[in-house]
Amino acid sequence: MNIIIRDEQPEDIENIKKLTQTAFLNAEHTSHTEQFIVNSLRKHGQLTISLVAVENGEIVGHVAISPVSISTGATGWYGLGPISVCPTKQGLGIGSKLIQTALEKLKQLGANGCVLLGDPNYYHHFGFRTSLELTLPDVPSEYFQALSFNGEIPQGVVRYHEAFNATM
Repeated sequence: MNIIIRDEQPEDIENIKKLTQTAFLNAEHTSHTEQFIVNSLRKHGQLTISLVAVENGEIVGHVAISPVSISTGATGWYGLGPISVCPTKQGLGIGSKLIQTALEKLKQLGANGCVLLGDPNYYHHFGFRTSLELTLPDVPSEYFQALSFNGEIPQGVVRYHEAFNATM
């Protein structure tokens, strides 16, 4: 398996949309709006990092990173997701490659850290941890996790961009 991770290109947008829709089609705990979220983030200039995984010229994975705000005013924090991998390619390490590359790019941008909503058993492998001081309203705390690049997790309530409310 020869996977290339690269920045999204304008000609990738429609394929990213289709991939995201397919990847979340049978997923648990989803609103099935992830493809709209990615497009809305892009439209609002909030897609800080958008990487694709390409195998034999076909996009088989995608990850989005966007800024988040924290109620205490802490800056330099971003949210990871949505992340999508073609259902027939899941479990082969494509998602891990996308996450590792995206986190490295965030560090290069001088980010302070990254948050995400997801399975703690999976995301702990990348260093994400639950923090009782950093919360996302209406979400069980064990599923909201943070990774600090400087060793400090801020306190406060995290808010994602309004694009996460996109429904079309």
